[in-house]
Amino acid sequence: MSGQTYGVTPPISVANPTPKENEFNDSLIKELKARGSFESEAATRKRVEVLSILQKLTEEFVYIVSLKKNMSEGMAKDAGGKIFTFGSYRLGVYGPGSDIDTLVVVPKHITRNDFFEVFYELLKKRPELEEIAPVPDAFVPIIKLEFSGISIDLICAQLDISRVPKDLSLNDNNLLRNLDERDLRCLNGTRVTDQILQLVPKPTVFKHALRCIKLWAQQRGTYGNIFGFPGGVAWAMLVARICQLYPNAVSAVIVEKFFQIYSQWSWPQPVLLKQIEDGPLQVRVWNPRLYQQDRQHKMPVITPAYPSMCATHNITASTQKVIMEEFKRGMSIMQDIVSGKKSWSDLLQRHEFFHKYKFYLCVVAATQSNYEEHLQFSGMVESKLRLLVQKLEAVEGVELAHPFVKAFDNGYFCENAEEVLNVVNTYGTLEGENLTNELKKSDDPDKAELAKSKSELHLTKMFIGLKIDLQKGDKKLDIQYPCAEFFNICKSWQTFDSNKHHIQIKNVKLYDLPNDVYIEGETRPTKPTKRKRTSPKNEVQKRPKSIGAVVAK
Repeated sequence: MSGQTYGVTPPISVANPTPKENEFNDSLIKELKARGSFESEAATRKRVEVLSILQKLTEEFVYIVSLKKNMSEGMAKDAGGKIFTFGSYRLGVYGPGSDIDTLVVVPKHITRNDFFEVFYELLKKRPELEEIAPVPDAFVPIIKLEFSGISIDLICAQLDISRVPKDLSLNDNNLLRNLDERDLRCLNGTRVTDQILQLVPKPTVFKHALRCIKLWAQQRGTYGNIFGFPGGVAWAMLVARICQLYPNAVSAVIVEKFFQIYSQWSWPQPVLLKQIEDGPLQVRVWNPRLYQQDRQHKMPVITPAYPSMCATHNITASTQKVIMEEFKRGMSIMQDIVSGKKSWSDLLQRHEFFHKYKFYLCVVAATQSNYEEHLQFSGMVESKLRLLVQKLEAVEGVELAHPFVKAFDNGYFCENAEEVLNVVNTYGTLEGENLTNELKKSDDPDKAELAKSKSELHLTKMFIGLKIDLQKGDKKLDIQYPCAEFFNICKSWQTFDSNKHHIQIKNVKLYDLPNDVYIEGETRPTKPTKRKRTSPKNEVQKRPKSIGAVVAK
């Protein structure tokens, strides 16, 4: 290795791997392959084809809008437009079923509204399109789609230049001039991904270690920026920092050191891949000394590309506790793997979220309309869930509000308004599951016929596990205020229609959770049988502490 130093501090060790560590690493790669972490060449070729179609659509989109804005034919053709990828695809750590994070870069006369109107309509006309859901008011405005069997997250950035040539690179900081915050956030993805790859000593070592950590985070339910956990880019930066500290280590050793270092990290000390850059632009750069908001970040992981931002601003007090618990578990298991007592499959064991808590809140978003409309509504509710978590954390008696990182979707045909309300009121419980078992599903082959005579209802449920610590004398936990505030946030959505959209929060006990939250082969918790009372009849029985039921529409 050359004398180049990576990162903001010198490395901890530059030792080369031992034969034992090489064997240890081989066992990791073997485990990743056995779990289907790597995609076939044919599937990768299909991704390239899809991206090629999206590039052509981008050029067509810019051309159409340019003509609408009175540009000549020649200028409209010349305006260009280019797609860039970021995230797992660009980092080279995607697997079967991974989505492609894609950025559409357009010249200054194309607006974000054009993207959500004209580009959206172009996509809808494509025969490869299976699903589409625009979320224009998200923190990073996005169109989510399924295209030729591949999930794509599409975002758009408008540059302050009159044309976007095919050979454009986003590395030049001057391209960020005169952009609004949302455009900066959109461009950040690609710029950050490129820099991460430049800031690690051995990209292949980094990629294999990141595959393992991503798989671990997914298995343990700690992967998902929208729910208050690190997303793909944050996990990538966390792994990259360990690679900088051990520049010659193999991937398995990087994973071992990952848990060792982060389980003892003195948060909120930030994780940095390089010193934060000052730039010529009047843009906000992460700086807790200057900004109160930045001081509130609990586990800051800072992007290396200018302007530096915190990739983990969504982490709440509860999700931080969950992540730290998982880091400690990881460290303990890694010690056992190194000593031969355990294997990689122990580290990658599935979470126990639906066995862990006595009480759960189930947030239900329902739409009496087609699936496309429901995706917009449920996407909005999902993006606001962490706000409910933060409000719950402020309630006395709530020790932890742990959001689950996956939403569950279903669609049914209902006879009448009464049946719709029954389903909405019980969905997310065993009772609701028994009720919906009788209904026709929205993917029924006779959908067109059913749609004429019945109401189409789509539902999404999300879960928050609650760890309760009630003080003596407190019989109930009152969470009506945070729930009411959450309803208000969701109902203030621009296109909310009370005749069409329903939002509910219900208290579900462990033994009343529906079956579909458990995977095949997993045993669901069964209610223990009540023991017979042995105390004398006249003795006063202590009333068990309970959580206040919350059912509101």
